[in-house]
Amino acid sequence: MFDTLSSRLDKVFTSLRGRGRLTDADIDATAREIRVALLEADVALPVVRSFVAAIKERARGADVSASLNPAQQVIKIVNEELVRILGGGTTTLRFAKTPPTVILLAGLQGTGKTTLAGKLGRWLSNQGHTPLLVAADLQRPNAVNQLQVVGARAGVEVFAPEPGNGVGDPVQVARDALAHARRHVFDVVVVDTAGRLGVDEEMMRQAADIRDAVSPDEILFVLDAMIGQDAVATAGAFAEGVGFSGVVLTKLDGDARGGAALSVAEVTGRPIMFASTGETLDDFDVFHPERMASRILGMGDVLTLIEQAEKAFEAEQAEAMAAKMAASEFTLEDFLDQMLTVRKMGPIGNLLGMLPGMGQMKEQLAQVDDRDIDRVVAIIRSMTPAERHDPRILQASRKARVARGSGVTVTEVNQLLDRFTEARKMMRQMAGGMGMPGAMGRAKAASARKTAKKGKGANRKGNPAARAAQAKAQKSASQDRLAKGPGLPDGLPDGLPDGMPDLAALMRQQQGGFGGPPPHGPRQGR
Repeated sequence: MFDTLSSRLDKVFTSLRGRGRLTDADIDATAREIRVALLEADVALPVVRSFVAAIKERARGADVSASLNPAQQVIKIVNEELVRILGGGTTTLRFAKTPPTVILLAGLQGTGKTTLAGKLGRWLSNQGHTPLLVAADLQRPNAVNQLQVVGARAGVEVFAPEPGNGVGDPVQVARDALAHARRHVFDVVVVDTAGRLGVDEEMMRQAADIRDAVSPDEILFVLDAMIGQDAVATAGAFAEGVGFSGVVLTKLDGDARGGAALSVAEVTGRPIMFASTGETLDDFDVFHPERMASRILGMGDVLTLIEQAEKAFEAEQAEAMAAKMAASEFTLEDFLDQMLTVRKMGPIGNLLGMLPGMGQMKEQLAQVDDRDIDRVVAIIRSMTPAERHDPRILQASRKARVARGSGVTVTEVNQLLDRFTEARKMMRQMAGGMGMPGAMGRAKAASARKTAKKGKGANRKGNPAARAAQAKAQKSASQDRLAKGPGLPDGLPDGLPDGMPDLAALMRQQQGGFGGPPPHGPRQGR
């Protein structure tokens, strides 16, 4: 959604890099470019004015004037101001001291309130709560049925005593739902209310009546992030007519300009509490202003990536996998498990986009196709357990069978096997040459002790002269290894794309430090 804004801001910052100092003319030109970028992103004009004024005032301050790198200081200022207009910090739900906590969803029709109710119910369940979804939208055709379907998919109970489609009293449904929640010990009640195609008096009166009937602890205004400037007017109307304590942004995965997301918190004074970034029930999470600002500026979102990885990977599973890699026991079955786990984290392009520096590779990320992973999974699943454990037994006839079973060519099967062989070889060399911490290190040490114990005396020559020659050869080889340091894994590239760390160079520097001080000087004591 923020790709256009990110690209424009990146061009502005690129023009600042390399400047020894910033003049007033530079600051004015930068502020003008930022203003144009925000207006093109459909940010509300009052927000643009306050944002640009704050940047100009701070950029002319003493911190930037005395800085060794004023361009970086300006980027820091822009980042902090983005966080400010996005709400300043993460805001969480307020739960009632005496359950149940009542959450009222309000907004226009078509913003995704009903689907969002299911996502919120799923999220609350994962947090250890027992939510109840209430079908109080009795106007829209099939709204009640839709909430029941969404609730079933989310694994959350739905309270729907009325069929809807214009039948029933939504205020009475909300009252009955509260009594039902108390009787059956639900600690959170999520009320899905009716919306309209536009703001009208009837809609506001009904939402206000439900509010007065259940006294909600939180009123969440559900806002479609793709509607642009209209979002500001709609939010203002709801704030005046019903009131709300927080905003939920939906459809953040769309390709609109996203000005609503950057405007609503500043204009209404209410925080953005949640964000929906996709169609599945798991595409929903707490909104973090600092992470969103980091994404807009192309600095990635590593914390969100780590959180998604923690949800998908179990600690014991990851440690067992690391031990297999170190012991050269990594098989295609393990590779398949890893691929399926990564697949659960979401589209690969989105995951890569959270890495720092990837904002400059939008075209390459757009070409990443998740169907490539699906093809790899199909190839591996077309193999027998024995073939997955030992791919060396895959001869021509077996490969042809696997290709037919997975709907690919034999060439693609060969390419997968070649890549897997190279990857496993690199894992083994990195584990043996550099030393691996944690489980991999322990597995490597145990394997070495086992091998040493097993082979003790087995390779020694019986002839004394032959033993002396063997010992001399082993001593010479050991001295050569110490002189050269641990070998680099085969296949590491000598050069990487601009902005990416050169791993080979870093490893060579590490080798140069063996037996002496580190390449960048002695280590300082703490």
